Parts: sequence; structure tokens; C-alpha cells
Amino acid sequence: MKKYFITIMSLGLCHWTLAQQPVVVDSNKYPPLTTFTAQQDQANMMQQLGIKKLRSGPSGNEADPNHANYDENLANPCPELPDALTTRNGKKVSTPEQWWNLRRPEIIADFEKEMYGKVPTNAPKVTWRIKVTDNEVVGRIPVVAKQIIGYVDNSDYPLINVNINMVLVLPANVKGPVPVLMMFGFPALPSPAQPNPADMEKINIAFKEMMIKSNPEMKEIFERYPAYAPITRLPSAGFFAPPVTGDSPPTEQLLAAGWGYCTLEPNSIQADNGAGLTRGVIGLVNKGQARKPDDWGALRAWAWGASKALDYLATEPLVNTKQVGIEGVSRYGKAALVTMAFDQRFAFGLIGSSGKGGTTLQRRVFGEAVESLASSGEFHWMAGNYLKYAASESSFGSKTGCDLPVDSHELLALCAPRPTFVSYGIPEKGDAKWLDQVGSYKATIAAGTVFKLLGAKDLGLSNDYHNEKMPPVLAGLLDGELAWRQHNGGHTDAPNFQFFIPWASKLLKYERVSK
Repeated sequence: MKKYFITIMSLGLCHWTLAQQPVVVDSNKYPPLTTFTAQQDQANMMQQLGIKKLRSGPSGNEADPNHANYDENLANPCPELPDALTTRNGKKVSTPEQWWNLRRPEIIADFEKEMYGKVPTNAPKVTWRIKVTDNEVVGRIPVVAKQIIGYVDNSDYPLINVNINMVLVLPANVKGPVPVLMMFGFPALPSPAQPNPADMEKINIAFKEMMIKSNPEMKEIFERYPAYAPITRLPSAGFFAPPVTGDSPPTEQLLAAGWGYCTLEPNSIQADNGAGLTRGVIGLVNKGQARKPDDWGALRAWAWGASKALDYLATEPLVNTKQVGIEGVSRYGKAALVTMAFDQRFAFGLIGSSGKGGTTLQRRVFGEAVESLASSGEFHWMAGNYLKYAASESSFGSKTGCDLPVDSHELLALCAPRPTFVSYGIPEKGDAKWLDQVGSYKATIAAGTVFKLLGAKDLGLSNDYHNEKMPPVLAGLLDGELAWRQHNGGHTDAPNFQFFIPWASKLLKYERVSK
């Protein structure tokens, strides 16, 4: 009989403690884990959908014969976008009530079915435990930093473990509650506190004794250098650190403005590859089996994890839960936009360089294409149904991005009227043309109709996405709840933080108050 050994946690403690007791799980009681390569998983989905062949995505290398299109004259095969303010039956939406009750649910249903998938009704609960609480200093700013783990309930299928990794950092010199920006990324305690000199001396004594016990020759060496301390404190900038400026790390800019931040690790929720779709939270819900066509993809799973993290933040008294935002760049920019669109509890968003699957129009054929996501190793970001729009041979014929019932301007519209900042860099510095900045700008222009309907201000221009021209680099449009700025850096949103923070603070009516 095949058995798996799993570790369980003692739940009787307030903070992180592990009573590591091996528990034998009889795998015969559960469906066996399916192990696919990414190619096998994609082939399985194609078979479910009746797809015989997918079109290949274009090459990002302009020297290749199949290079991506960068000719604006060829970029818009279907230039008319679905009208965000017209229902499926052709009724014009003219009031906020019609938006909330009629049109918005239609748009959500289309995105869930055709692009991102739906969070399953049996999505598991998450229990959060604090692993570490540390009083630290970041630059000149005292903070309380916490490493927090979210244990996803796997009682229905204990062959898969999902533990969500997150770090929360809050300023200790500001009266709370404070705004918090949740960021998709790689969590780490920013500046772990070090032992004081007395404790460091005890550590060195113990370390020397351990070394001598392990290797008696160490005793003679330590005697020759009696003042030598093998373990020393790292230098700390403290109050000698330079003042925070627009060139400082975004996290320091947030703290200096009286904000907190939270970093969430997407891969701890769902692996960023197609082979992982039978693992992670998607695999856990499916009990280790392959997805169905309308099951959620990684972007929606990461967004679900962010929503669960927001549930935890609601338990933190120093966090203003009504002023929690979401941020991400590139694939995490896509995830941040999906998070913002589907969970209205997030108060604002910073969407960085998100490309296809994010703010860039699906219908556009410029750089990254629908096929780039559906046919390549990035198909796992989306629901299985998304593959239909790259099909060249199938039981339903051939489809393209023009056949999608929704597009990215409507994903942005789902964020209305909450403050939403779209950020890009420039190709010359590494924010490649592949991302189609123009296509994102067109989507932002088109989304403005919904912001205005709901009483918010858009970019302050017309909503003529055919003719409005993208403003020059560094000429941000930051006067409304919908904002756009293209900085002169690369594939990052860091240069825009010095503009994003005051923009968001103003709209949130937040002012830093020192203790």
C-alpha cells in the first residue's frame, strides 16, 4: 500500500510553533495525483476542447521570420471594442444602478468563462499564523515586520500542501491605522534585528565551544586570537541612512509616507508553470486531477491568494482595511489587475507593465499576441477556454482574439470607481515594445466611460480610443481616479512610486500622523 507522510501543525498556539508529527495518509482513499508535463497538460485541455492545432505565438526577435508585428497599420484587425456600457441584449447602460445590477455581472461572467476562470465554490479556507514578529529599522524608519504563513485547508485532499508566504511591514512611528500596499513578489524581512553586544558575546562563546567540540584543533587557534569574535554584527545604516527620495526603494518611500506594505509570494499559492496545474491550490481543489475548460488559471489563483491575505490584514489593528491596495509588475501586474477587478474590497491598484492578459487589448496584434499566452508555456495563467482563441483547427473552426466577448478595457472598468494607476516604462530601457504600451493606453482611454458613469474622473480626455494619442514619456495623466504614466525606466514600476504615493494618498484623503 502506497502511503504519504504529512506534517500537521499544533493549532493550540497563538504564534508559529510546529509540533511536527508524521501522519500516515492512506493514498488509496484519495484519487491518485496526476503528474503532467506542461505540454501534456496543454494537450489534455486541447482534447477536452476539441482543438487539433493551435497557432504558434510570434517571436520577440525582430530578426526571426515569424517575428511579432510592430506595424500600427496592421495592429487592429478588429478595431471596434465591445461597448462596456451596452448589455448583451443591446440595452444602453446609463445609470450606476444598471452598471452594478446588469452590465457588470455580464462582464464578470464572460471574463470568468473565457479568460481567467472562476474561483470554485469549494475553495479551501486559509488559517494564518505569524511565524516571526521583529522590530526593525528600514533606513531611518522603525518598523514592525511580520512573516506570516497561510495554511490552506487540505483535509479533503491531504496529498497536496499549500502554505502561502507573506511578509507585512508597518511603520512604528506613525499613528494607525495606515494604508497598506499589497505587492506580488518575493517576501523577505527587510532588516532583521541583530543581537545586542551582550547577547552577541554569548553567541560567540557558545559557537567557539561548539567548534572546539567538533574539532579540538580550534582550541589552540582561538587561544592565539583571544579577542577574535567569529560572529559579528552587520553594519546598520540607522539614522546615518540617506533621506528618502524618489530614487529610494519603493518600500522605503511607502514607509516614509506613513504607509505599510505587504509582500505576497505567488508561487506559494500556485506554481508559475503548466506542469504545476495539478498541484498548488488549483490542484488541491481538483484533488490532483487535470483542469476543466472553465477552471481557474494561475492569475485567478494568485488573485484568490491576495483576497485571502486581505482577510488576514483585517485582523491587524494597525492596518486600515478600507485602504489596502494591490500592486504588481509584468505577470504580477496582470494578477494585480485581476485581483482589483474581481475583489472590490481592494481600494486602489498600481498595475505595472502588464501586457497581454493585463491592460493591453486582446484584439490588438502588436508584439505579444493571444497566441503568445495560449500556445506557449504561459497558458497556465488563463482558463482552459482561452486556448480556443488561438485555435486554427478544431471542432468549432478557427478563432482569434477578435472573437473574445470582452477585452482589457472592461477589466479596467471592473475596477471603477476605485483609483487605478496604469504604469509602463520605455522600450529603450527594457520595457519592450512586446508589451504594447499603445494597446494599454487605448484600453485605459476606453475604460474611462465607466469611471465617469460612476462619478469618478478618468484620464480627463475624450474616450475616443481610436484617435487619442498616448502622451509623451513622463507626461503623466494623474488628475483622476484613473491614471496613466509612462516613466523613462525599464520593466519596473519603481520610478512611478514617487507619483503614485501622493496620488493615492490624496484620493484616500490620507495624511501621515507621527506618534
